[in-house]
Amino acid sequence: MTNLTGRFLGGLQRLNAAYPWDHNAHYHPWLLRQLPKRFGRALDVGCGAGELARLLAARAERVEAVDTDAEILERARELGGAFENVRHTLGAAPDALPPGPYDVITCVAVLHHLPFTEALTRFRAELAPGGTLVVVGCARDEDVRGAASLPLNPLFGWVKNRGRAAVRRPVTMTAPTRQPEMDFSEIAGQARRLLPGARLRRGFFWRYTLVWRAP
Repeated sequence: MTNLTGRFLGGLQRLNAAYPWDHNAHYHPWLLRQLPKRFGRALDVGCGAGELARLLAARAERVEAVDTDAEILERARELGGAFENVRHTLGAAPDALPPGPYDVITCVAVLHHLPFTEALTRFRAELAPGGTLVVVGCARDEDVRGAASLPLNPLFGWVKNRGRAAVRRPVTMTAPTRQPEMDFSEIAGQARRLLPGARLRRGFFWRYTLVWRAP
């Protein structure tokens, strides 16, 4: 049974390597649906190569895109050269964020790298009245969704890349990564204490979502 399980997991890993896909970009359409059609200032925390910041720029007057990875931030500047309303800043959240207030704050697959309470407290402080915070976060596996994501992950990659002349590979991050330490129940409990009325949902592919609108 152990050998059979090992071969099965090995097969999933090979399929995923052959057909990779961007788990975070998968959530971008959902994220944009949580936001107004037009808004003023936006802050994208942990912008990476800047794909989400460029999507926000189509709706925002100004976008502050922040990341700690100098190499990937330079890539974001190159890709976003046509967007004059995006400013890329090298800095670490929550301390080195450009000051608000912001109508929109987004944070995708970054919060587990930050001090959780301090980060959400800073986001809350920088959000304008009526503004929207949207988080797509990573949680430690705690239920059947994590196990179900193992076979679904390569399957989604195959479906998304099917029919392409070349496999579309996500931009590789160069900064160190860390595994999430908090499970979803811990995240939800602390988030709802800090952000009364926040809506959280556990999703597949080791992600959860959080939406909060400032009073």
